[in-house]
Amino acid sequence: MSAASTSSKLRTVLRVTSGNFLEMFDFFLFGFYASYISKAFFPASNEYSSLLLTFMTFGAGFLMRPLGAVVLGAYIDHVGRRKGLIVTLALMATGTILIAFVPAYATIGLIAPILVLIGRLLQGFSAGVELGGVSVYLSEMATPNNKGFYVSWQSGSQQVSIMFAAMIGYGLSKFMSPADIGAWGWRIPFFIGSLIVPFIFVIRRSLAETEAFLSRVKRPTATESFRSMIVNWQIVLAGMMLVVMTTVSFYLITVYTPTFGKNVLKLSEVDSLIVTFCVALSNLFWLPVMGAASDRIGRRPVLMTFTLLTILTAYPAMSWLVVEPTFGKMLAVELWLSFLYGSYNGAMVVALTEIVPASVRTTGFSLAYSLATALFGGFTPAVSTALIEWTGNKAAPSLWMTFAAVCGLAATFMVYRRGESSRVALAAAA
Repeated sequence: MSAASTSSKLRTVLRVTSGNFLEMFDFFLFGFYASYISKAFFPASNEYSSLLLTFMTFGAGFLMRPLGAVVLGAYIDHVGRRKGLIVTLALMATGTILIAFVPAYATIGLIAPILVLIGRLLQGFSAGVELGGVSVYLSEMATPNNKGFYVSWQSGSQQVSIMFAAMIGYGLSKFMSPADIGAWGWRIPFFIGSLIVPFIFVIRRSLAETEAFLSRVKRPTATESFRSMIVNWQIVLAGMMLVVMTTVSFYLITVYTPTFGKNVLKLSEVDSLIVTFCVALSNLFWLPVMGAASDRIGRRPVLMTFTLLTILTAYPAMSWLVVEPTFGKMLAVELWLSFLYGSYNGAMVVALTEIVPASVRTTGFSLAYSLATALFGGFTPAVSTALIEWTGNKAAPSLWMTFAAVCGLAATFMVYRRGESSRVALAAAA
């Protein structure tokens, strides 16, 4: 490939993943500032109830994802990747701006949490197809034999947003008092996210439609897309189980980590932010590395290896951490979990684009991904909080990750039971 062509591919990757950046930037902020958001919008009789209400609202946005996957996915499969990604960005931005500017419960009462919930639902509806739209676009513009590497940047862009959010949070912690952050400072990162919106909208409008979509003679209607999802329910189910490992792991080691470090392990806010930044940096390294590795050795060996490693090591690692928590131990454990997540996800996302029939690729991918996130991953902070409360075991969240890995291992056997090459060929021909 020529240098000019490589540069063009790089610019395309940056443009198409920009919306992912905004989505995860806001999701991470909601998780990190959960304790402040809970006091502003969900006052309750005790800290645990208030925090749980906040995480339930965080998770409620994920319940909209399957609806967004089906409705917006069918739209994108019919009108094109470029137009669809602009629509998802507009919806996502509306939700972000709403959350940033809603007055607190003390000012407008019950309307405040209702508006925050509406903002989360809008974001969830958009996010239901955002990841699918971006992943499919990247898979269709990728060079032959490098799909794993290119598609991995869908998740890679999310890690950049987490590092950016962590740096902003670190700055706030250094230059503002906890009282000021709790009163109004926590809104500053959300305002910054709102200011980024126009820039991302401009660069997304410059995207070209993929050649794979333009060359398709038959483009399914919404009814045909819905019917295909019913006919291919086994592929959607297997895809959903593949994603469970990814989505639970991701929200556990990124969105939940700051709250876990600060509220459960009683480490400083700065320590939790530094760990989160390092985890995102680690993810950013392992995702393309293992995506490229799966291009060489196949998806199945990578998926099997890292689900098994997660099943065997997640709970022992976290148990070691909670006995005597320190910054160094938390960093070591989170980086290990990052290695497991990044390596698995580097192969998983591209595998999901390959097993879904090409004509409804965005709808199928998005539905599988959104179901996994809605039913499992999105509620990871709430489940982790509840597990610790119910069991009294601070390492209990790792059991949730272990369960997710079991789902991923079972799905790998389902998808590749007849051999990887035959499965990929079947999906490509569909």
